[in-house]
Amino acid sequence: MPLDLTPDQLLRWYMDSGVDETIGETPQDRFALSAKPAVRAVAPPVSAAAAAVPLVVHHAPQTATHVAGECRTLEELRLAMEGFDGLALKRTAMSTVFADGNPDAAVMIIGEAPGQDEDRQGRPFLGASGKLLDRMLASIGLDRDSAYLTYAVPWRPVESPKPSHDDVSLCLPFIIRHIELADPQLLILLGGASASALLARHEPISRLRGQFFDYSSPGLPRPIPALATFHPAYLLSTPAAKRDAWRHLLQVKTRLGH
Repeated sequence: MPLDLTPDQLLRWYMDSGVDETIGETPQDRFALSAKPAVRAVAPPVSAAAAAVPLVVHHAPQTATHVAGECRTLEELRLAMEGFDGLALKRTAMSTVFADGNPDAAVMIIGEAPGQDEDRQGRPFLGASGKLLDRMLASIGLDRDSAYLTYAVPWRPVESPKPSHDDVSLCLPFIIRHIELADPQLLILLGGASASALLARHEPISRLRGQFFDYSSPGLPRPIPALATFHPAYLLSTPAAKRDAWRHLLQVKTRLGH
């Protein structure tokens, strides 16, 4: 390097020689610096306000089995069913059709699902089929004060008068618990959907009709005799079946000792 250069000339000489970075006048021991512990970032302290915010835990939706199993009274069951949101069928219904009649009655009558009239008014067995059922009960000395009426599916099906197999299966824990809490002496199962579901049988109602079966569940102290018969709506469209339905009712009357 020439020694007789001015500072500007010296800078130019460095640049022409390829120097593009200055290092400083004091030498640095880079090995010693790398041996020092790294400085870790420290998170700022959580404020009291932030600490007070509760942790939100999202739980999986409760199933009908869990909801029904926690109910200890019929009123608790009714409220639980009205608040249940685990079935799409419920979101299209106007009402949860829970029951009608006397919950302390010896006879509990279980239909398939509510229709339009029942959905609108929130009571089971209305309209023409309800009137026919009232006459059928009167023929063996019963009425809505001496019987308890409900459905296997408490919400009206939209696409068909009969509930689908999936709808019946999803609602089964509710009707099972309903029977356990009412604890009747005898069950009358109206229609194939309710009979098949509660009796756990695959035969059509034409083969189950007129027979008594023992219905059992874990919450019952004893088996309950259950008779399967035709639904009143079917009898309205098939009057010839009324004779068989009349014989079925006489079986109920005999079993009750009336």
